[in-house]
Amino acid sequence: QVHVAESGGGLVQAGDSLRLGCTVSGRTWNSLGMGWFRQAPGKERELVAAISRSGVSTTYTDAVKGRFTISRDNVRKTVYLEMRNLNSEDTAVYYCAADLTARDSVSVYQFQYEYWGQGTQVTVSS
Repeated sequence: QVHVAESGGGLVQAGDSLRLGCTVSGRTWNSLGMGWFRQAPGKERELVAAISRSGVSTTYTDAVKGRFTISRDNVRKTVYLEMRNLNSEDTAVYYCAADLTARDSVSVYQFQYEYWGQGTQVTVSS
């Protein structure tokens, strides 16, 4: 069983930085590709960033490239999303997800992720 839990959301001002964390319980950490998704009001959920099992490969949606960084700590079984220069378009519920996989490559589709957190709200005021 894998349990995923996000932390670190909140209310910030445009231009601020924020770090989200996602802890994973269970003994399958090394077999998990990880991803961060977000869903803004009235919009579909979208991939923000993903990282492979080893952490070697990452991918980002165009809107966050150069501002967001995904990383993983394999000792703490935690994946982070470092967000810089936030703007109002980043306001959304952010979800962490885990893909139990044999591949050491990024997973970009929602259907690839079997385990999801409850989400954490990020609100950016302008």
